[in-house]
Amino acid sequence: MELLSEELIDYLERNCEPEPELLKKVNRETHLKVLKPRMLSGHYQGRLLSMLSKLLSPKRILEVGTYTGYATLCLAEGLSPHGEIHTIDVNPELEQIIKHNVQQSDLYPKVKFHLGEALKIIPDLNEVWDLVFIDADKANNEAYYDIIINNVRSGGLILVDNVLWSGKVLNDIKDKDTNVIHQFNNKVANDPRVEKLILPVRDGIFVIRKN
Repeated sequence: MELLSEELIDYLERNCEPEPELLKKVNRETHLKVLKPRMLSGHYQGRLLSMLSKLLSPKRILEVGTYTGYATLCLAEGLSPHGEIHTIDVNPELEQIIKHNVQQSDLYPKVKFHLGEALKIIPDLNEVWDLVFIDADKANNEAYYDIIINNVRSGGLILVDNVLWSGKVLNDIKDKDTNVIHQFNNKVANDPRVEKLILPVRDGIFVIRKN
């Protein structure tokens, strides 16, 4: 189930900031060379991530789930002059692709890539996060949220992707993946520590602001 028609998506893309040339290249090569290219954020969602990052001007960004680095580069656009983005992916087959894509950007020195399990890596980073983007294995969304929330500054944002799960969260939930996402959404909706809003962008982005 697509949340928006192809015509409306095309309209939205034509009326937002253009996709930077490097990101066009990353987008194209991801579709040509990598399995499940639908996981890539893409033009419109990428501009949303860039806009939110620029509004915060974060010093420290954490990304859980790098994939091919498209969203990484979008988020990095808003970093403060001495800011850094730490991005984590568990798939060693993507490491060289990620590094190749990121190294083509002027923002490369600000990107710190970590290969491995995020739940083991995050505690060792020992940072206070201004902005977090969670777009990894959905079964661990709640675990990522729990391990991160106390290290997000007041006023900081946590963004969680795919929270509408192609609209399946509206149905009589019978499959495990949809149930996990539904339970996570309920957890956030009832968390008094945060303000929250789901944006129906692409597959749904939870925008969570820590009080």
